[in-house]
Amino acid sequence: MKKTTTDTSRRKFLRTTGATVVGSSLAFNVLGKNNSDFHFNSDTIKVGLIGCGGRGTGAANQAINSDPNVVLTAMADVFEESMETAYNALLDENPDKVKVAPDHKFMGFDSYKKVLESDVDVVILATPPCFRPAHLEAAIDAGKHVFFEKPVAVDAPGIRRVIATAKKAKEKNLGFMSGFCWRYDYPKRATYDRLLDGAIGDIHTVYTTYNTGALWWKETKPSWGKFKKELRNWLYYNWLSGDHIMEQAVHSLDLMSWAMGDVLPVKAVGTGGRQSRTEERFGNVYDHFSIIYEYANGEKGFHIARQQKDCSRAYHIEAMGNKGRANMEVFSKHEIMGKKNWQWEKEFSKKDKNNMYQTEHDELFASIRKGNPINDGVRAANSTMLALWGRMVAYTGESLTWDQALNSEEILGPKIDEYNWDLDWKMADVAQPGITKFK
Repeated sequence: MKKTTTDTSRRKFLRTTGATVVGSSLAFNVLGKNNSDFHFNSDTIKVGLIGCGGRGTGAANQAINSDPNVVLTAMADVFEESMETAYNALLDENPDKVKVAPDHKFMGFDSYKKVLESDVDVVILATPPCFRPAHLEAAIDAGKHVFFEKPVAVDAPGIRRVIATAKKAKEKNLGFMSGFCWRYDYPKRATYDRLLDGAIGDIHTVYTTYNTGALWWKETKPSWGKFKKELRNWLYYNWLSGDHIMEQAVHSLDLMSWAMGDVLPVKAVGTGGRQSRTEERFGNVYDHFSIIYEYANGEKGFHIARQQKDCSRAYHIEAMGNKGRANMEVFSKHEIMGKKNWQWEKEFSKKDKNNMYQTEHDELFASIRKGNPINDGVRAANSTMLALWGRMVAYTGESLTWDQALNSEEILGPKIDEYNWDLDWKMADVAQPGITKFK
């Protein structure tokens, strides 16, 4: 279909300048949140959601609330009930910002292509991680800005593919923002600003935990095939999720990397296993990991993660330097004990705390408007690789360098165009250190 002049000017606006709308009374005053008579105009940013689970629904809501002239116009998923649940929740929350026509609710494994072929400007990728590299590549090839959830891949070939896509996005001046949300949390930013400014001297050790209880498991139907049952509970299959060190605990490793100035370690060794979550329904993932990362100058990063029922929980980061230390209980405490003691909770109040998920989208869409879109793709790939590397050393029992891990040729799942409900992908056996070999 031939593009109209308005379509063309809107595209040019979004990809090049985007600055004039910031001061536009039309965009920010007339098109307020409660205006049910929303009218599209040349400055409207259209969003497509690919992956309609809870995180995708939340991200879509934050995206359309980031700017008065942003609307949701397309959705995609493989489960119809997920699509309708997300649509109804979003419509209830923002009836004036959800403009998804029935023929723009796309179903199936190729539904992401249909969203990209529609007239959206930004796509949100919130499918299971196994799909991320191919979806990211397709989105950038289609000229779309992207917000994508972590982790970015489940294997090293996928990581390398995302790094290449991030560079392509940079060349095309397209937004490419990851869901490493703690980077947008005001207490973390204030604490890390001080750490990286030498508040505890030279950091030599970082200790992180991500210890949780049991996670969800969704009931399946007897009539479903093998793959539909697995995809419904994708957390428990490493070819779909990457294992919980990647799917969940990667946040802690991103916090570790941030504390180290995003300098990468050179070697890792670790352990892990499957002690309490051993039933067949939990696929082939571990329920605990313990990894040691070593940096070029001898600094160390220690990471512990577990998902075990009825065990104590911890979501913590501690950084130690030659002039003090910093202690963060991720949700509740941010303190520095060094040359000058400091605590965020004593200097600021709850009203100064932000919703980091909303801030992510506020900053992404503002950067698109300014014509200088955020691109943290390489950093996101590196943080994901830290988690993948940890999985590798735990699964195999081997000590591996960064280069060895990044250049692994092991591919865990099928190609994107091979996914269908009749897929009978054989998951790998549960890894056994010393028996499972690095590939």
